[in-house]
Amino acid sequence: MARKMTMPATGYRLALMPQTRKKLAKAAPKKDAGAGQTANLLPGFEASCPPSSARAMRHLPPDAHIPDLQKTLLDWFAVHQRDLPWRASYTPYEVWISEVMLQQTQMERGVSYFLRWMQRFPDVATLAAAHEEDVLLLWEGLGYYSRARHILAAARKIMAEHGGVFPSDPASIRALPGVGPYTAGAIASIAFGEKLPCVDANVERVVSRIFDVDSPVKQEPAAGIIHRRALQLVPEGKSREHNQAMMELGALVCRKKPLCGVCTLAAFCISLHLGIADQRPVPGKRVVIKPVNAVTGVLRVGEHVFVQKRLPSGVWGNLWEFPGGRVETDETPEQAAVREFMEETGFEVRVTANYGTIRHGYTTYRLTLHCFGLELASPCEDAEAENIPEGCPPPPQLTAALKYRWATPEELENLAMPAAHRKLADSLFSSPAETADGHAPSTLRHAYLSKTK
Repeated sequence: MARKMTMPATGYRLALMPQTRKKLAKAAPKKDAGAGQTANLLPGFEASCPPSSARAMRHLPPDAHIPDLQKTLLDWFAVHQRDLPWRASYTPYEVWISEVMLQQTQMERGVSYFLRWMQRFPDVATLAAAHEEDVLLLWEGLGYYSRARHILAAARKIMAEHGGVFPSDPASIRALPGVGPYTAGAIASIAFGEKLPCVDANVERVVSRIFDVDSPVKQEPAAGIIHRRALQLVPEGKSREHNQAMMELGALVCRKKPLCGVCTLAAFCISLHLGIADQRPVPGKRVVIKPVNAVTGVLRVGEHVFVQKRLPSGVWGNLWEFPGGRVETDETPEQAAVREFMEETGFEVRVTANYGTIRHGYTTYRLTLHCFGLELASPCEDAEAENIPEGCPPPPQLTAALKYRWATPEELENLAMPAAHRKLADSLFSSPAETADGHAPSTLRHAYLSKTK
């Protein structure tokens, strides 16, 4: 007769899986032979959840211990939260700007941009009254410039439709230009206390590991499961603290390579209990990074260089650039620079200098930009046009831009440009004291200086 199996009670002690024991042993602080003290794996975190490789961990299935999990996480956050500027007052405007800036941006970089932004645009009204070019210039370096344009449009909508007061209900927040489900949830919960989850990449890692979500997190059904689980974990009246705690834990502890030995939620984590925390979250298909081989040319007349403002559409819409484009299969970079200038501006030019190559990575492609110095192939008669420096002719045509200008190197500093073009401008025109190492000018600058003497 078969024996009837009896499951142990909730909260039972169970010996760790071998894989888990090895991971915790590696993560555990090591003794300092001289001082006899334990060294911190992550300074300040050792008290939140002492490593337990030497004993059996008491596994607490999360579904049966939601209140304990919530309290444990909030207690950890109260001690270990980072001092971030938007946490000083939690105004809706500051929460909104910080959330948009931190998408695809590292925290340290995001903080510096946030502080600079608040000095220039301290509130919705100031932002709504700004020119788009000023907004894009301040956003330069964060990428995804459509986000900056959406922020400006949303600020103007708040002024026009909400009397300058940031809307508090989730539906109205979601209706603002550029505000998706994540950003709406973050604003509503952190600024207004709505019981909503905030599911970013950090939270995806935490939830997928705690509940052992075993399919790609960016796709259904996993995406829906993670959202429901994240909502399940939000405690009543504590959505602001909880959502930030989840994101903080994911950023500092439950990282791509998790620090399970110091995680305050280790006891609740099913993936850790099974020894597969490093296998969660399950990734989707890798994004294929495409190489892009392109050229750009710096056309100089006297002390001025030619730049054009791109059309509104596209990832670099309304930004200023040196004209250029992709290298065709049957041409050299030098030939491509001459051709692109003719096609986009109508100027006949010739190459006078090779400024080298700039490489810049984007989300889906890797840009190799060949940079050249150019001059007009034949002298042009001065055209009678307003605001055009002497000797600088207007282009016969503009096929890839809204407007153009002949700018001095100093004026380029006040124009919003794509990252690769800003790198080129800085390399050509920044003084030695402004370079990253504070030493001699770059090779690009040497090449430009040799043409201007």
